[in-house]
Amino acid sequence: METLKNLSRMLASHTAPFVIAAAAVAFFSPASFAWVKGMNQIAILFIIMFSMGLTLTAEDFRLLAKRPLDIFIGAAAQYTIMPLLAYSLAKVFHLPDEIAVGLILVGCCPGGISSNIMSFLCGGDVPFSVGMTTASTLLAPIMTPMLVLLLAGERIEVPAAAMFISIAEAVVLPVFVGFLLNHFYGKTKRFQDVQQVMPAVAVVGLALIVGGVISLQGKNFFTAGVVIFLAVFAHNGLGYLLGYMVGRFFGMNTAKKRTLSIEVGMQNAGLATGLAMAHFAVYPHAALAAAVSCAWHSISGTLLAGWFAKREETETRDEESLSLHELANAHKS
Repeated sequence: METLKNLSRMLASHTAPFVIAAAAVAFFSPASFAWVKGMNQIAILFIIMFSMGLTLTAEDFRLLAKRPLDIFIGAAAQYTIMPLLAYSLAKVFHLPDEIAVGLILVGCCPGGISSNIMSFLCGGDVPFSVGMTTASTLLAPIMTPMLVLLLAGERIEVPAAAMFISIAEAVVLPVFVGFLLNHFYGKTKRFQDVQQVMPAVAVVGLALIVGGVISLQGKNFFTAGVVIFLAVFAHNGLGYLLGYMVGRFFGMNTAKKRTLSIEVGMQNAGLATGLAMAHFAVYPHAALAAAVSCAWHSISGTLLAGWFAKREETETRDEESLSLHELANAHKS
């Protein structure tokens, strides 16, 4: 079990390279991931969200009541900034309908699970991060289909009702089941061991979903053009920036601003990929845009968390040097 725990920690801290490796394998050997489609893909998404549910406690839900303003600001930023950014970028880049739908779908999904890990690594407000992810995930069955219909309905037919059912089955249900198991068995040693292994399960599941899309759509990478990458990079980067600016506008401390930045910018692109494959299969580039987002958000989130952490170390050293300088001056006087 200790080996599995160590492996889980390693995968959680190296999510980006692992997902990229899976994408590379799927691109050059599509048959390796060809089985990740249809019900298999939905089952994998179910397991990923179940792993999130296993980490939730009653205290996490009490947090939603204890910090209503913070959570409201975070959820409002999540479901306005990213959807509107996706819609605007689709206009600016003159994206074809299917790429635009994929980007909008990513923008309308809840925050990503990995954002909690990134908030921890960069010295963010982890309870705030967990609260935001929980709130946006629980709102997803309503907000995601509604926003996709509103922003992409003018381009293509959006099966909002079917999306609601898919999200309820593949997101809310497994999260709720995981929460119940944690509530009743969370204090047992064996269950706690399982909890520590679940991050690895989530990372592997994310890699499988990305690999599945690349195996089916990898050949479209070059036909889609560089615009798909530019749109994904801009969407993600501006999400980080505007999330941080919202935190600054509301006078949040540094830890909260970092968390809000990461929570807003990092989407549950794995869910977007699954929804694109299930409901927009006739638009191959929609799933491709979601898959590119899936891989890139992991990379950029890791880089941003590292930059925040490095900046904090530098600021701490500067403060310590200043304190020593002031102490020396005090002794001299």
